[in-house]
Amino acid sequence: MDTEAQPTERDRSSHPESPGPGGRSRFALVAQAAAWLPGGRITLGVFACLAFLLLLNAFVVQPFQIPSGSMEQGLRVGDRVLVNKLAYRFGAQPSRGDVIVFDGTGYFGDADYVKRVVGVGGDHVVCCDKEERIEVNGRPVDETSFLYPGDSASSVPFDVVVPAGRLFVLGDHRSDSSDSRDHLGSPGGGMIPVEDVIGRADWIVWPQDHWTHLTRPSAYARVPAASAEGAHG
Repeated sequence: MDTEAQPTERDRSSHPESPGPGGRSRFALVAQAAAWLPGGRITLGVFACLAFLLLLNAFVVQPFQIPSGSMEQGLRVGDRVLVNKLAYRFGAQPSRGDVIVFDGTGYFGDADYVKRVVGVGGDHVVCCDKEERIEVNGRPVDETSFLYPGDSASSVPFDVVVPAGRLFVLGDHRSDSSDSRDHLGSPGGGMIPVEDVIGRADWIVWPQDHWTHLTRPSAYARVPAASAEGAHG
């Protein structure tokens, strides 16, 4: 009985450029594209790198330049930060103390902004207590590790409950920051929708002498969950 010969794995690996059933090899297509482009394989390689960078910028990490002093002393004017766009995907949510970049259209202005998260959905945020500190869910927050030297927690008093799905944000340089405090009477009450957050600022990458990994300060670690304050009446 006649049988049709089937190629072995060795046969396939011995002819990597052999076209598959009904098609041309990917190597031949690459060679044809390189021959068609001015500059050949070099130009093709540049296009491939650009495509990779565009995908990286769109979905994974994006560089931003700090335009103002509202986040000094941690973030200075002209600093370049890398924003992690995957930080709040797959179910993760912004946390108190995170430095975030968000789209302020319709809330702060038609631009992207960088601020620190002070309150998340359900939080009761008050300024200030007898020692001029912000309180979150009844717990005072010691902001001295990141607050601009000489600044008070806020010259504007406020007492807000952050709606679900929103964020109360402040700049670290309180005397030079337009943030949630300045929009308390606006639509949305100065609270940023979580879906408008672009990502979390994780690294300062330029200038080189300011290269820093941005971490969440421990000041918020002892703040109880929003429900805990209610439990104590």
